[in-house]
Amino acid sequence: MKWNIPLLKPLLVLSFATAGVFLCATSFAGAQTEEALSASVKAVLQRAVSDQAAPKLAFATRQEADAWLHEMSQRLTKRIPDKEYREDFLNTVHYEATRAGLDPHLVLGLIEVESGFRKYAVSNAGARGYMQVMPFWTKALHAPDDNLFHLRTNLRYGCTILRYYLDIEKGSLYRALGRYNGSLGKAAYPNLVKAAWHKHWANPQHTVSSPVRPAS
Repeated sequence: MKWNIPLLKPLLVLSFATAGVFLCATSFAGAQTEEALSASVKAVLQRAVSDQAAPKLAFATRQEADAWLHEMSQRLTKRIPDKEYREDFLNTVHYEATRAGLDPHLVLGLIEVESGFRKYAVSNAGARGYMQVMPFWTKALHAPDDNLFHLRTNLRYGCTILRYYLDIEKGSLYRALGRYNGSLGKAAYPNLVKAAWHKHWANPQHTVSSPVRPAS
């Protein structure tokens, strides 16, 4: 299968006892495969995860930003009841996704499938947080002290990793999602993410609809 969709231009070239860790029971939680990275790729990824600019919504007007935040906040209320944290979460998702050249609504769909919006989710493979990032990434990028349960850190890593996979798969979102989940070549996970994205998180004014088709 090959699933190509329009993507945004990236803005960059590319303690457990008190935290209440949740064991993620879903069989679709992330398990990215550790692979050797070239020095140049590692350098790009290191720069991508280390930027400390403050998260902000990237819209043409404040009115558009407020409308988006209001709409998405309503959809997320049952999963994240705290309004202040929910809006901080959405601001961060939008910033990190846009920064990486990803559709924020796609990222929300991925988070729904990966962790069910549970901040302290841990998969059977050891993946952590909202975007179920594997711990080997912090070591590979020489940042072993990075906390993958931290909201912004987790989203920064997750979006950067998905962008990296999209690049090496030449824009095939289907294959990039397979790599992200450790199930490359299997349809179940990419289709789940796409279904969550379009059913629950697609922007009403910018809904993307494209079937998943077999690769040639």
